[in-house]
Amino acid sequence: MSVNIEDTIRNYALQNAVFFKGKANPKAVVGKILGEFPEFRSKSAEIIPLINSIVEEVNAMGLDAQTAALQNSDPALLAKKEKKERTYELPALDGVDGPVVMRIAPGPSGPLHIGHTRVSILNDEYIKRYGGKLICRFEDTNPEKIDPEAYDMIPEDLEWLGVKITDFYIQSDRFEKYYEITKQLMEQGHAYVCTCDAEDWRKKKEAKTACPCRDLPIEEQMERYDRFMSGGYEDGEAIVVVKTAIDHPNPAVRDFVALRLVRTPHPRVGQKYIAYPMMNLSVAIDDHLMGMTHVIRGKDHLNNTHRQEYIYDYMGWKKPRFYHYGLVNIPDTVLKTSLIKKSILDGEYSGWDDVRTGTVRALERRGIRPEAIRRYWVEAGMKQVDIEFSWQNLYGMNRDIIDSESNRYFFVQDPVRYDIDGVDVISGSAPLHPDHPERGDRKYEIVDPRTVFISGTDSKMFSEAGKIRLKDLCNIDYGTPAKYSGNDVSILRNGFKAVQWVGRDNIEATILMPDGTVAKGYAEKALLDEKNEMVQFERVGFARVVKKDPTGIQCVFSHR
Repeated sequence: MSVNIEDTIRNYALQNAVFFKGKANPKAVVGKILGEFPEFRSKSAEIIPLINSIVEEVNAMGLDAQTAALQNSDPALLAKKEKKERTYELPALDGVDGPVVMRIAPGPSGPLHIGHTRVSILNDEYIKRYGGKLICRFEDTNPEKIDPEAYDMIPEDLEWLGVKITDFYIQSDRFEKYYEITKQLMEQGHAYVCTCDAEDWRKKKEAKTACPCRDLPIEEQMERYDRFMSGGYEDGEAIVVVKTAIDHPNPAVRDFVALRLVRTPHPRVGQKYIAYPMMNLSVAIDDHLMGMTHVIRGKDHLNNTHRQEYIYDYMGWKKPRFYHYGLVNIPDTVLKTSLIKKSILDGEYSGWDDVRTGTVRALERRGIRPEAIRRYWVEAGMKQVDIEFSWQNLYGMNRDIIDSESNRYFFVQDPVRYDIDGVDVISGSAPLHPDHPERGDRKYEIVDPRTVFISGTDSKMFSEAGKIRLKDLCNIDYGTPAKYSGNDVSILRNGFKAVQWVGRDNIEATILMPDGTVAKGYAEKALLDEKNEMVQFERVGFARVVKKDPTGIQCVFSHR
């Protein structure tokens, strides 16, 4: 292979590394070379291994050395093309003529998870744009699904997210308001008490047929309502129903339940009430009384919007503007609070912040920043198309935030000891951060006994390859003891690998991984002096330091 093509590969690898914080992407370099030199496509079997080896060599240099090398070889490549930054902005809200009033309405069954953060952040963004009030309303009218601790956990989660709440309301404090409006609907002939068998009532609705209770005289309806409210019916014997169009083309919009009987004690109000409002009744009433101007929710609430509009029309209320975004599928994580709570009680999960879950608390524990979550949902926007949540995209956004502050260190999992012969002293250094030389270097001096530890996986590879490079230190040949083999980084071009290592001056370390497993090994002792909680273990990933003392260090893995 000609010297010229090697020089060209090296220059493009250096350029890619300089533009991307010291780490060239071999696939990007391959694309660049084969794109500009199509005559080499037929020789890709030779070209690609060469590119990979040169990229690995370049990546071992450090950003300052890469920049200097490119400046010497082809300074024109340092002139990065201006890349137009794409800006994301939520669409304007219709009908805004002053400050807006918006709301989020969590059910207190547990803390917030990543799915809940979407509506919270979208509403908060609009309040920041237009001014006004953002209300948090706890919708706790299903006593069987309430976790009393959620009343405190949810506000804590919102505060961490940076969502500013103006007022908090709890629906279980507002039952009398729901009763008052329901009675008015009854008196106007827009609601009725139904004592039919539940299944028969549903079948009649599907057939566009009114049940016998629907058209009873108002006087009789009011007597039934009084009996309903005073406990004259058993649970399941009667419901209060809001009338809609019984022949509505959408069966889901036809007559809907407003009140049901529940004698299960409520965690907050005990057995003070037995008539419990259903969501479409309480939400419509609260949204009106709280002065909502705009309501944002998923398109799975479209039918609920149509139902609630009947109450607005019956009562002569001004409707808010409704927006419905597409559904989101969040793969590879546990979100259901009932399942998480059971796993906590069973001792499988450590708590609501267990890293195997998708709770906001788990994300915080892993070092995911609220700014990254906010950026993700703003970029996703409010389109009605369904989407799949991308954890990799969120991690990329988080990486943009934490990379600059995260100093670099080595971590060696399942360490294997190697003594090194053939030299008296081995010295080396590596920057704490390649983009911030002002932070200084990690300086290494390995003296007698010249001992290092590498990971069990790298040890196996070492035994097979016969030679490795200890990153930022030296090369060694396999043996017992291993033998010092100079400090020429060009061995990486011959297929040998650079590996992480620690010397005898190390500290025991653990990294809690997202699947709940724990990686155990040694880390550089310099970590004990690190001020930031976020670090990057080179070639492992970003991690959050949660505990450290002279006996060891505990971390939680964030992402690569």
